[in-house]
Amino acid sequence: MTVNQISIFLENKPESLSQLTDVLAKNNVNMRALSLADTSDFGIARIITDDCANAEEILKANDYVVKTTGVIAIEIPDEAGSLNKILKLLAENGRNIEYMYGFTGRKTNSACMIIRCTNMQKTEEILESNGIHTIGQEELKDI
Repeated sequence: MTVNQISIFLENKPESLSQLTDVLAKNNVNMRALSLADTSDFGIARIITDDCANAEEILKANDYVVKTTGVIAIEIPDEAGSLNKILKLLAENGRNIEYMYGFTGRKTNSACMIIRCTNMQKTEEILESNGIHTIGQEELKDI
């Protein structure tokens, strides 16, 4: 079970990120998670929203270059060591994490991690067979 992540390519200059969030805010798009990476020339903002299709349409209409990618979202206890256990499990099973970022939701005692890794289907199988809850796109609204 994957969720959709939107990657937005931005110029690496001071106002780029605030212009992006301005477009999202004016169109009532609520980001659930955000990750930002940069190089000397450009940046990539990765966002998770409740309604990916709507957000993607709005961004394209505002001349942003975007790409939608499936990522794995997992819900973990918000306590020391929870992430470590999952990362060890994935490493023991030969999974390589390409990137990862997290967010907390409205629920108490839980955190959500967004993971992009090698062989997404195999990774999901490993997580689910070990009792780790993966979150679907519709569930994002309730977290």
